Amino acid sequence: MTSRSGDEEVAQRGRPTGNHEAKRAELLKAATSVIAQEGYANASLRKVAKRAGYTTGAVTYYFANKEEMVIALAESRFDNYDAMLEAIQGEGDIKTLVNSWLKTTVGDPEFWPVMSELLAHGRHDPALARVIAERYARYRDIYASILAAAQAQGTIRDDIPADLLADQLSAMGDGWTMMSPIEPERFTPQRVRELVDAVIALIAPVSGGRREAGS
Repeated sequence: MTSRSGDEEVAQRGRPTGNHEAKRAELLKAATSVIAQEGYANASLRKVAKRAGYTTGAVTYYFANKEEMVIALAESRFDNYDAMLEAIQGEGDIKTLVNSWLKTTVGDPEFWPVMSELLAHGRHDPALARVIAERYARYRDIYASILAAAQAQGTIRDDIPADLLADQLSAMGDGWTMMSPIEPERFTPQRVRELVDAVIALIAPVSGGRREAGS
């Protein structure tokens, strides 16, 4: 019988059984909890493994190191954004889009604690910063295309270019997301509905239509 090398035996022991994507998602969920509760600096692979109920070797089967795991976590967050936009893209319903954004961000108590840690670390990690910048740019581009379609349908104002509206609305949502864990009383279900209605009023069609060139 052919014997396996020591490295092969370690790799075999470290490899988790079951659905690959499901296990990877479990580890990213565990990483989210650890970072949200203990911060980026304290989020070791060992702690993530313990939170998920795996060995550290199982974690390194999916992620070679902490940096790779954190980039995967950032990518997964933006994957959720993209899925949210794609669900709306064909309809052009901006109110539903804003509601979905708030449900995804303000409605998740771990969302901003994790994103704030990733953004702060991205200042010193060019690879992570590049992923965040590229994915956020893609998000705004899709958002702008949805807004442009709504402008063509006459359901939102067209005197401001769609890309600027996308940037403004994204910044507004980011601000709410940042403050929601600190001021939860500002984001009761009733007030969130009022905030959404206010956004829709701000981008409602204006009399006079598209602004004149040079205005």
